[in-house]
Amino acid sequence: MDWHLLGLSFITVFLSELGDKSQLAAIALSGQSQSRQAVFFGTAGALLLTSLLGALAGGVVAEFIPTHLLKASAAVGFAILAIRLLWPHSEAAADSEPTP
Repeated sequence: MDWHLLGLSFITVFLSELGDKSQLAAIALSGQSQSRQAVFFGTAGALLLTSLLGALAGGVVAEFIPTHLLKASAAVGFAILAIRLLWPHSEAAADSEPTP
C-alpha cells in the first residue's frame, strides 16, 4: 500500500469536507438527541456507504470509458455550468424587474 497516497487523499478529502452540510446536520442532531452515539454511528455509516458507492461507480465507469474521454466530458460539463452561471437568463431578468 502506498502510504503517502493514502495520507494525501485522506488529508485532501478531510479538508474539503470540513464545512460539509452533513457534518452540520450531525452536530445539530447530536446536540438535540439523547443518544449521541446513535447519531455518530448513523452519520459515519451513511458517509461510509456513500463513499463506497461512489468508489464502486467510479471504478465501473473507468472500466468502460477511457480516461481522456472522462476528463474531456468533465471539462465540458464544468464549462457549460460556468457559462450558464455567467450568462443572464431571460426568465431571471424578467423576474427581477420591478412590477408597477
